[in-house]
Amino acid sequence: MKHAIIALTMLACSFQVAAQSTATWAAAAEFTGKGDMPRESLSNRSLREIVKVSIGGEALRLKLSNEFGSSPVDIRSIFIADATDSCCIDVKSAKYLSFSGKKNITIEAGKAIYTDIANYKLCPLQRLSITINYGDRVPENATSHRGSRTTSFIINGVSKPKTKFVNAEKVDHWYNIAAIDVMNTEEQPCIAVLGNSITDGRGSTTNAQNRWPDMMADALGGKTAVLNLGIGGNAVLAGGLSEPAVKRFERDIMQQQGVKTLIIFQGVNDIGGSKGNSEQVANDLIAAYTKFTERAHAAGIKVFLATITPFKGNGYYTIFHEAARQVVNEWIRKQNICEGIIDFDKLVRDPNDAAKLQERYSDDWLHLNPAGYAAMGTYAAEIISKANK
Repeated sequence: MKHAIIALTMLACSFQVAAQSTATWAAAAEFTGKGDMPRESLSNRSLREIVKVSIGGEALRLKLSNEFGSSPVDIRSIFIADATDSCCIDVKSAKYLSFSGKKNITIEAGKAIYTDIANYKLCPLQRLSITINYGDRVPENATSHRGSRTTSFIINGVSKPKTKFVNAEKVDHWYNIAAIDVMNTEEQPCIAVLGNSITDGRGSTTNAQNRWPDMMADALGGKTAVLNLGIGGNAVLAGGLSEPAVKRFERDIMQQQGVKTLIIFQGVNDIGGSKGNSEQVANDLIAAYTKFTERAHAAGIKVFLATITPFKGNGYYTIFHEAARQVVNEWIRKQNICEGIIDFDKLVRDPNDAAKLQERYSDDWLHLNPAGYAAMGTYAAEIISKANK
């Protein structure tokens, strides 16, 4: 029996070493202000969060982040399960995750950690439930992703797989979860998307998973990982909400597992927020895109630049902001530093007014609606697929 246990342990270890680790889902971590925290502290409560993965696998691990917390996070236990409807799960699929063999862990302030690798049959494009049982200590301001476009459920006390989330507090945010990696014996293609609220899904349908990167993953048939690293209100250079892309690029893009392709689709908040310096902002965006591309290429990552979509009719619009957008887009179309371009501007603009979105795609003349995101996702998948042939 002893020799059998040793053999099984060695087999598991060899699989983990031989397997290719690829992120199937990720969200950009942010500092959480009071308005985006639950009504009550997460201390000694149970949080159920739902995500939609892109590719599948036979084993996985979860990344948890307390990088923006000012104090430790105590976790009593975490279990995952196939999500069914709302907060319900397939109880038979439930599996507890561990940390060096233990169910509990404390994540220190400013840190991120991974769970142990767990055998779990994860299907492509499925919804996965992650239930965290918190202990005594949680930061006043958690590390979260504010724009989840997906409802999370919170109840008091410790939950188990059979626990019903009755009268749960509902919040449309993700807390502490940062990435899910799957392990496969063969390398999987993986695309990371750097973006703002248009990528994060402003204007999409809550709980419908119809942001444009979701639609791209669907169009790619669950055979390519797609990571949405968009943040609502985020800028490339400075200002905006959360850390600008020039600061978060290393963490949110370069530290993801298995990324082979990067899509850069960001800049509208820099342009829309510029005041009398639109020309300089356009030049600085081009410089930032160039640095991102060089950094990605140094790591063997292909880069696709996406043109900035129109915003006439929105408060961002001025003739100077539109001129800056045109400067950036023309540079993207003519540059020769990356592997390809995704011309979202040409795809969704009004043929009778190039500064404006097509009405059928507009949510607020800046963000798109589900029809617009479906068009973007399908188009992006076509561009990537053709480039990889």
